[in-house]
Amino acid sequence: MCDLIPILETERLILRGHREDDFEALHEVWTQPVVYQYISGQPSTRERSWGRLLQYIGMWHAIGYGFWALEEKASGRYIGDVGFANFNREIEPPFGDTPEMGWVLSEAIHGKGYGNEALGKMLEWGAGFFKADSARCIISPENIASRRIAEKNGFRKIAETTYTGEPVWLHERLFER
Repeated sequence: MCDLIPILETERLILRGHREDDFEALHEVWTQPVVYQYISGQPSTRERSWGRLLQYIGMWHAIGYGFWALEEKASGRYIGDVGFANFNREIEPPFGDTPEMGWVLSEAIHGKGYGNEALGKMLEWGAGFFKADSARCIISPENIASRRIAEKNGFRKIAETTYTGEPVWLHERLFER
């Protein structure tokens, strides 16, 4: 694992760099309907999951930040992906230099507050790392669970737009410094 990827910890979670041995668990998460239904509408293939794993690892090397593997402290279990990215999305309004936050959580841990816990820690880290004043995320208007996590963490809707032909809401949150 790359030394430049910080390890973040909360009471119940470890946010760490992805490893090759995360592949099977990552793929399993990305084949859960509750995960993919509002992102791609179809389960991930093994090939796409492998590409996603490599993308997560590579982001840190290419742009200096990225996604973390989310691990439950008590069990050591891989439970999702969370982080910041620059996906160079073709979206209006554009992200520009504003980092994009994203999160994907295994169905097994939904409702436990792990998303809020992880986002709180990521926002704390991001406030000290990024020069930008805020972070953004895009969420399907139908994805009520992700909208709740965003709202609980201070994101507010700033636009209704489309991405890849699908409606999305663009949310933004100022970093607290």
